[in-house]
Amino acid sequence: MPQGQPTTVPEDGLTTRQRRNRPLTMVHTGIGKGKSTAAFGLALRGWNQGWPIGVFQFVKSAKWKVGEERALRVLGDSGEGGTVAWHKMGEGWSWVQRDIESSEEAAREGWEQVKRDLAAESYRLVVLDEFAYPMHWGWVDTDEVVSVLRDRPGTQHVVITGRNAPQPLLDFADLVTDMSKVKHPMDAGQKGQRGIEW
Repeated sequence: MPQGQPTTVPEDGLTTRQRRNRPLTMVHTGIGKGKSTAAFGLALRGWNQGWPIGVFQFVKSAKWKVGEERALRVLGDSGEGGTVAWHKMGEGWSWVQRDIESSEEAAREGWEQVKRDLAAESYRLVVLDEFAYPMHWGWVDTDEVVSVLRDRPGTQHVVITGRNAPQPLLDFADLVTDMSKVKHPMDAGQKGQRGIEW
C-alpha cells in the first residue's frame, strides 16, 4: 500500500469518502505480546479525535492495575478529546482459573452490555479486550458476535483482542493482525515488570 493508497478499488457503488468512513472491525490475535497495547493505542487516537471510547475488559483480573486504564481515564476526564468509559467484566479471569462458572457468566453479561451499547451507539470506538477468549472457550457464541457486529448501527469501530480468535471472526473482520512471538524475556525466566506488562 504505497503512500496510504489502496491497492484496489472495489466496484461497490460507494464514494471514496463513504468507503473511507465505514466502520471497521479489527482483531489483534496471536501468541505475541502487544495485542491489548495496540488496541489501547487506537483508543488514544480515537480520544484525540473527540470520540467517546468504551473499553470492555473481559479476561484480565479486575484487581489488576492496568496502566492504560489510568491514563485513558485521566484523559477522558480532562475535558479535552473524547470521553472514556472502562468496564471490567466481573472479577475477570487471570492465568490461574478459580471459578470458571462465574467467569463464564461474567463474560456473557459483559457481552450483553456490549450489545446494548452497540445498539445505543454509546461509543465511536469499542475496545473488547481479551474478548477472543470467551469465544474460543464457547462462553459467547462467535456466530452471534459476527451477526451483531455486522448489523451494528452508525459508524462504530470495534477492536477485539486475544489469542485464538475464532476463524469466523477473522473471516468477517476488516483488519486482522496476528502478533507472533520471536522472543520474550519470560522465555529466559524473567517475570513481567512494571511499565512493560502493566
